[in-house]
Amino acid sequence: MTLGGINLGAPMEHRHTCSRAGCRDAAAWGLLWRNPKIHTPDRRKTWLACDEHREVLASFLSDRSFPLEIVTVGELDEQQ
Repeated sequence: MTLGGINLGAPMEHRHTCSRAGCRDAAAWGLLWRNPKIHTPDRRKTWLACDEHREVLASFLSDRSFPLEIVTVGELDEQQ
């Protein structure tokens, strides 16, 4: 799709897209995390993951000792 000559990429086919660089697959998981050095305990960031990239994204966060909770995207929708 283009807008004013700017390529906006392919239209989204699903509501939640995997956060892994280059992946455009539908996300099935929400990775809720925070960096305790800069985020207060009540602040959490969310990455989305498809089945294929869930473990690699979770490992990236766990290797840094970031508090992490993994939920389904359905649970994310319920929290909003």
